[in-house]
Amino acid sequence: MKPKRIRLFIKPYCGWCHKAMRWLDEQDIDYERIDVTGDEAAFDEMIRLSGQELAPVIDVDGQILADFGPDQLAEFWSKFKNAGTAHR
Repeated sequence: MKPKRIRLFIKPYCGWCHKAMRWLDEQDIDYERIDVTGDEAAFDEMIRLSGQELAPVIDVDGQILADFGPDQLAEFWSKFKNAGTAHR
């Protein structure tokens, strides 16, 4: 069973955010991209989920990874992949 909801909270000027989007795109993973710079409610939700103001933050069915680079994202994603849930 694949994840039902994948959301990536980003800031457009954030280099790590662009790397995270590129990694997800290269893995052919469907996700919702949420720019928190112009959406106060989204920014507040990102803080509530991650406990910080740093981006990127990814929410995969309630599992949160915050302020990460591509290597951490790959490691985080591997637990979904290993469970047979990673790709479309």
